[in-house]
Amino acid sequence: MDYFTAVRTFVRVVETGSFAKAADSLELPRNTVTKLVQWLEAHLRVKLLHRTTRKVSTTNDGALYFDRMANLLEEWHEVESELSSGQKKPHGRLRVDMGASMASQLVIPKLADFRRRYPDMQLDVGVSDRPLDLVSDRIDCVIRAGEIKDPSLIARHLGDLKFVLCAAPGYLAGHPTPSHPDDLEDGHSMVRYFYAGSTRQLPLLLASQGERVSVKGSYFISVNESNALLAAALAGLGIVAGPAFMLQPRIDSGELTPLLPDWSPPAVPLHVVYPANRHMNTRTRVFVDWMMELSQNNPHILPPRASLALGHGDAGRD
Repeated sequence: MDYFTAVRTFVRVVETGSFAKAADSLELPRNTVTKLVQWLEAHLRVKLLHRTTRKVSTTNDGALYFDRMANLLEEWHEVESELSSGQKKPHGRLRVDMGASMASQLVIPKLADFRRRYPDMQLDVGVSDRPLDLVSDRIDCVIRAGEIKDPSLIARHLGDLKFVLCAAPGYLAGHPTPSHPDDLEDGHSMVRYFYAGSTRQLPLLLASQGERVSVKGSYFISVNESNALLAAALAGLGIVAGPAFMLQPRIDSGELTPLLPDWSPPAVPLHVVYPANRHMNTRTRVFVDWMMELSQNNPHILPPRASLALGHGDAGRD
């Protein structure tokens, strides 16, 4: 029995959830698919699948075997691709994760260009601000703002996100317009951001002509997701500091009003991050290069200080 074919068949059965669908996609008779999986179970001496008339599911051993073998098959196909026309025309699935505002306002609106260049690729875009385990979650790369401290990760520096300070006109109608960062400590409410999975909040830092001020301020609402930060600002719930790509269009439309024009929050580094111990496949490489190009053409992202950084920091927000 062909061991490789048996493994590939088992993986396809799990992916499709059906022997019949696996047989169709592999262009094999259904009884052949069944015999291949049975042979594999006999060879391994473990039960890999639970079978009912309605569905197929993995056993605990089957789930573990699937995770390991699916990764190996993917690497197998990637090596073949890089030795053939696949290097010029990358194909297959790429798993990416990024923050909500980054996805909805920066990346997804531009993906038609990526699709035109690489029509044989598929993107699975996870949208979250939470920390992830790239290896166990089987994610090829993530886009994150902030310093990257994990030595097991490689971070390519895309640039630095500009940040702005602003508030809704409705909020300012009931509060005095601040003229100095010290004014934010008394009589004003901030919309704060805290890291997902923790209670740690980002400090508000403002800089002007070499002077830096840390603002604590009081708050009514604190959130851990970027679109929620924008919603709270638009609702007039307080003063917000956030990335210019997210807030500047609302400032231009008059929905938000910029504050303290002589003071600005420091720019925040933006990275594409991937595991150091994983071979960067062609799909990841072309996506990273495309993200670099996208960042360089965005007026709200400053040019990177370095093209490649091996990180030592935690991923921040987008």
